Amino acid sequence: MAPNDSAATDGGTRGAAARRKAARYAVPVAVAGVAAATIGLVPALASTGDPDLPKITAQQLIEKIAASDTQQLSGTVQISTDLGLPSFGGLADAFVQGGGPGGGKGGSSADPQAKLTELASGTHTLRIAADGPDRQRLSVLDSATEYSLIRNGAEVWAYDSGSNQAYHATEDRAAAKKDDRSAPVPDSVPTTPKALAEQVLKTAGPTTSVTVDGTARVAGRDAYKLVVKPKQSGSTIASVTVAVDAKNGVPLKFSLLPSGGGKAVVDAGFTQVDFAKPAASSFTFTPPKGAEVTEADDAKAQHRGSDGPEGLGILPGAGELGSGKLGIGGEGTDGLKGPKVIGEGWNAIAEITVPGGSGLPSKASGEVPAEAQQFLDALGDKVSGKFGSGTVFKTRLVNTLMTDSGKVYVGAVTPEALVEAADNAS
Repeated sequence: MAPNDSAATDGGTRGAAARRKAARYAVPVAVAGVAAATIGLVPALASTGDPDLPKITAQQLIEKIAASDTQQLSGTVQISTDLGLPSFGGLADAFVQGGGPGGGKGGSSADPQAKLTELASGTHTLRIAADGPDRQRLSVLDSATEYSLIRNGAEVWAYDSGSNQAYHATEDRAAAKKDDRSAPVPDSVPTTPKALAEQVLKTAGPTTSVTVDGTARVAGRDAYKLVVKPKQSGSTIASVTVAVDAKNGVPLKFSLLPSGGGKAVVDAGFTQVDFAKPAASSFTFTPPKGAEVTEADDAKAQHRGSDGPEGLGILPGAGELGSGKLGIGGEGTDGLKGPKVIGEGWNAIAEITVPGGSGLPSKASGEVPAEAQQFLDALGDKVSGKFGSGTVFKTRLVNTLMTDSGKVYVGAVTPEALVEAADNAS
């Protein structure tokens, strides 16, 4: 059993190495900046007892993760998310009927920009394979259907067996780096513990405690347990635990526990993993006979020409935990200004200004379908203060205050902290 060693998370070697290796991770924010979905991967892992491994400090373990250069793997991951949200079914239906990406008005059910957001709730099983950064496959397995997303160089294919629809794109990697929303494969949807763990470690700063808390067996492999905790009070996050492969430094399991107690909000774990080179056939795809194929350029043109409720789309956001860089809204978020960051570390709050000084759209105005309005009503609580009045939308992880004057405050903090931030800013 490894000891409970700790290390300061300064901006030196760890910061540079982690930033170099870190994968970009974003927390999707739905309906006018409301934090509606964090992708989580649940473990369901068998344990055969804690292995006896050599001692290692937290700093050494962080550096081991950063130095890991594993490019080839295949395995099975189970996905589950518990944000304490109402069902997304009605909102999803309204979005599809309104002509959002992947549905309605000629959209394809295989479009990854929409399909992968389904991982934001419920429980799913994934089968993954990777052979370097340009050869990847992700399959989402349901009881009777399978959805597959395959990247082979610049070619991207997605296929939904339930609808027999396929989606094809030739990826412009340079454009994708400038604007993630232009990429056919949304990098904002993490599908491995590594993508989640690297983001947390990349942004850990002086407001964060990082320790090694023993060992574990994950997917049949020996691992160290790295625990990341806020030093500040008032965060909705209690801790993040990352099980790190003792041999190659790959994160095998990720668990995020809420400060409010209960089961994990976000868990990430392999049930089976193999670091051998996957077969080349894993990354080839030919549409089945009779499949309806949608080209990405055609789908984008149809969406731009639709008159659907664009304000109900998924807004890109980043949750750089512990860094004071929430990044919610950001440059490229249509119609929003900001964000301005209030506070620091795990208590950082993003202040976003909605153009026109308007609050939430309403059913009466004709801007919101009835299903979406029911979702908002179930999620929000009316509040008031020096700032005026508004609505707080609560999850077990990220909370959002949207004022009637058009200011939005978002953070992994308590609703009381959001109201205080709004009062101080008024």
